Amino acid sequence: MLKNIEPTPETLRDDHIYREWGLSDAEYELIVKKVLGRLPNYTEAGLFSGMWSEHCSYKNSKPVLKKFWTQGDQVVAGPGEGAGIIDIGDGQAVVFKAESHNHPSAIEPYEGAATGVGGIIRDIFSMGAKPIALLDSLRFGELTDEATKYLVSQVVAGIGGYGNCIGIPTIGGDTAFDASYQKNPLVNAMCVGILNQSDIQKGQATGVGNSVIYVGAKTGRDGISGASFASAEFNDAKTAQRSAVQVGDPFMEKLLMDACLEVIHDHRESLVGIQDMGAAGLVSSSAEMASKAGSGLELNLDLVPQRESGMTPFELMLSESQERMLLCVQAGAEKEINAVFEKYGLDAVTIGHVTTGHQYRLWHQGKLVADVPVDALASDAPVYQREQRVPVRLAQQSNVQFSPVVTDVTTTLKQILQQPTVASKRALYRTYDSQVQTNTVVQPGSDAGVVRIRQTDKALAMTTDVNGRYLFLNPRVGGEMAVAEAARNIVASGGVPLGITDCLNFGNPENPEQFYELDESAQGISRACQLFNTPVISGNVSLNNESNGQPIYPTPMIGMVGLIKHQRDITTQDFKQPGDAVYVLCDTYADFNGSELQKMLTGSISGRLFDFDLEAEKRNQDLLLGAIQAGLVASAHDAAEGGLIVAIAESCFGNNLGVSLISDLRAVEFFAETQSRFVVSVPQEKRHAFENQMQSQVTYLGDVTATDRLFVQTADQAFDVPVSVAKQLWEEALPCLLK
Repeated sequence: MLKNIEPTPETLRDDHIYREWGLSDAEYELIVKKVLGRLPNYTEAGLFSGMWSEHCSYKNSKPVLKKFWTQGDQVVAGPGEGAGIIDIGDGQAVVFKAESHNHPSAIEPYEGAATGVGGIIRDIFSMGAKPIALLDSLRFGELTDEATKYLVSQVVAGIGGYGNCIGIPTIGGDTAFDASYQKNPLVNAMCVGILNQSDIQKGQATGVGNSVIYVGAKTGRDGISGASFASAEFNDAKTAQRSAVQVGDPFMEKLLMDACLEVIHDHRESLVGIQDMGAAGLVSSSAEMASKAGSGLELNLDLVPQRESGMTPFELMLSESQERMLLCVQAGAEKEINAVFEKYGLDAVTIGHVTTGHQYRLWHQGKLVADVPVDALASDAPVYQREQRVPVRLAQQSNVQFSPVVTDVTTTLKQILQQPTVASKRALYRTYDSQVQTNTVVQPGSDAGVVRIRQTDKALAMTTDVNGRYLFLNPRVGGEMAVAEAARNIVASGGVPLGITDCLNFGNPENPEQFYELDESAQGISRACQLFNTPVISGNVSLNNESNGQPIYPTPMIGMVGLIKHQRDITTQDFKQPGDAVYVLCDTYADFNGSELQKMLTGSISGRLFDFDLEAEKRNQDLLLGAIQAGLVASAHDAAEGGLIVAIAESCFGNNLGVSLISDLRAVEFFAETQSRFVVSVPQEKRHAFENQMQSQVTYLGDVTATDRLFVQTADQAFDVPVSVAKQLWEEALPCLLK
């Protein structure tokens, strides 16, 4: 059998092979001259390529991430661990994080999406938490070609296939469609878990002589250099890189999750640390665990369970095969831990141990194949302060707000309800099991998904939000709006916003205009987080989201979790009964730049983004939450894409109720996307108390009716359409477009 012959260190240098893995010439020289003082061999250069990728090192985004607000009395663990943790009282905590799997999903949409779900689940249970909910945030191109329709169907199937099989409900998320995502879709997955704070685990390898145990699935050649692939610019040539995409097995993951949680709960004295083998595989998990502990590490790669023959050290270390974890356990406790995994039919093999000093050494077939400083891999990657420049489109923006002309507002409402971004996403989320575990109180389709916490009166509300169009027109204000919308969705569900996770989906950071978008949006996100007291506790960065040099809209997905202190406060968007009074909270202005109406009428978005008052947003949210907690509100729904009239229509659909409303606004202003607004319904007997509570910030519009009629008389025209007709258009639009 022919042996794999690796290039020599000299060939690696002379032929610039390291460039193929994403290392620059300057980075290679840094490794040679400053880190090692010699030429790295093939395996060592591969280790650095994975660990110094943007996906693992955040080398381009660290200066930006430092601007995030991460404080707060409720924070138990912030950025830096597998997932963030927030105190929810009674010795309990909520654990959550989001991850992107964009490039893999563009190439192999089913496996790319499925393994994105699998990876984020492992981040949660590695902290000691039981995963209780999944969410997804998806962006696709326009549904005008077969390739995009295929992407949508396969990504949705991958998310549902993995989540359904492992038994975790998918209860929320958001999906939008714009041409900027045509060849670079965004597939962001979020997982939420619950734990007792006494069970919190950390990914660390401490204690000289303690064992490093590999558990879970065997290592294959799937996903090799996946972190480098995910960190690189995307183009048509990369569509052949299927070897960089992992393959998932949710049934294996279920066994792994149960076994790991059993070790965490029942063998805590023996367990030192635990971490997922995610991006960059075995090198990432092991080097990070040692670096965080200030330890050294030695691994024998001959002991790594393998499902393919003849794997090289490079392949073993950089494979991103799924369903694998790394444990550090007390010396002498190996048999005790192994017995747990054997019970579940999983591999559990001691492959190394913690050492004195700070070196990271790998042995293979009796030879030392890597000997590098562990911190050089895990924490000392170069950090770049990239040049930034205001994009030309922003420097030349018109200050004039788009002034739409709508001659028949009822027809326009029917059209806007059928726009893919506005239309019902039930055709997508109906493939997800949202009821498994039997804790789901509010399923997909309302402002936020809600899960009850067993044996308490508490519940958790959770959502994902961002409107890339707003950030395209103003990255900083658009970032503020993304956090504000997430908080609106939590508050409309009866929850107190607790914190956020994020997926920062942007273009090439070496392009000054695109780095400007990243930096500005982070400052907007941070300002909003501080005002809402929702610190950033976890997240990831996904850069180089562009195809053939064309970047996506700047799209920093915000995943937010909120605490509903009493389950009686759980609120949904659906009008509840005829006779209830309908109000709008906050004034409406002619805000159309970046709106769904502008895109529908002109085919694009343009102009300066409309004004946004973050303090007014916070005031309105506090007022509404107070009214909900006082028992005054029957339903609440935030007004987002499509404006006030879409929010009213969606509130009618759930229980097939009508409305009879009157307003001083012009009809076209019902499509404006002014922020900070809610459509609220209130029982008639509680109107007086509600109006007093809301401090003149609400406007009474009319009442819910038992008729099949959505009727709104405005200052110049009337919306008048059967609710059943509008609902049918809204529900059938996406299935029709996907055919």
